[in-house]
Amino acid sequence: MDKQRLAEVLHRAERLCAERGARLTRQQRTVLALLCASDTPLSAYELLDRMRADIRNPAPPTVYRALDFLLEQGLAHKLESLHAFVGCTHPEHPHAGQFLICSDCGEVEELEARQLCKACAPLRWRSASRPDAPSSSSWEPAPSVRAGSRRRRDRSGEE
Repeated sequence: MDKQRLAEVLHRAERLCAERGARLTRQQRTVLALLCASDTPLSAYELLDRMRADIRNPAPPTVYRALDFLLEQGLAHKLESLHAFVGCTHPEHPHAGQFLICSDCGEVEELEARQLCKACAPLRWRSASRPDAPSSSSWEPAPSVRAGSRRRRDRSGEE
């Protein structure tokens, strides 16, 4: 995510929090910025390591409290299958995100497909998650990985 887009996301997050009567603290803003700037999902300990550049001696509870707040406000999603987190691309309304996760490079793309959510609803009884929590993930190559695979096949002459 480029700097301008990141600034827009952070401004929108602050505005949404204010509208909801919540306040985005410096630590929460830092965690959200790190999640949104990353090309791949981040675990709490990866966030902790990256926070050291902005916050002196961050502790694990700081990260977990920030993540809890961001999840509660719909500004981030937890990818249960990876035990990692991503920033939400459209936090203006509660939704059940669907995620495409590249098994090669780890890149994640969030989808909001209402029809897919509706089709998956009968399966949610197996999960203890909230109705607006991320409900599924799919492992498939990212477009950049597929393009690289195609180029490798083309050069090798394989189909």
